Amino acid sequence: MASDIIAPVTAQWFALHTLAGQENKVKTYIDKFKSIEELDDHIFEVLLPTETVSEGKHGKKTTKVRKLYPGYVFIHMHLYDEEHNVINKPWYFVKEVTGVIGFVGGERPAALKQADVDEIFARIAAAQGTEVPKVQYTVGEEVRITDGAFTNLTGRIDEIDPERSKLKISVSIFGRFTPVELEYWQVQRLTD
Repeated sequence: MASDIIAPVTAQWFALHTLAGQENKVKTYIDKFKSIEELDDHIFEVLLPTETVSEGKHGKKTTKVRKLYPGYVFIHMHLYDEEHNVINKPWYFVKEVTGVIGFVGGERPAALKQADVDEIFARIAAAQGTEVPKVQYTVGEEVRITDGAFTNLTGRIDEIDPERSKLKISVSIFGRFTPVELEYWQVQRLTD
């Protein structure tokens, strides 16, 4: 008899695939209208993980918010009932949001594994309160200069100053290596 008892389904995390650039609108819409549609007991949290990115250009530092998972929004919700059937009301509400392509997994979405959820939250925690450069370089990396007096020459990065978004690069001029200081935006990786 005990085997006939079905445990209540707990809320799970699912990934929603969205149109490019629509992630914020999707999150805002679901957060705003879940109460109006009386879905507060089905939809608990909508997550759009971001990080702050800094870029220096012409001596000025700018910061932007960049999505950690572009094209995706994560939603913590009850999607299945005790018999593991899709609950129609929250299913159609989420699927019909403008900008949502669909649940990852299609018509029978699988919940995210706990390890994936933990990784998402770890990335969010690591990004909290920090700024990362838009482009990250490493000492010894070869780059091509794309702006200034040394355009089209290649050089090796000797020093990196992330606070000022500057690089010290050794460039070979007439057979001699000369140090040149450039901003991040003035160079490009050779592999790009």
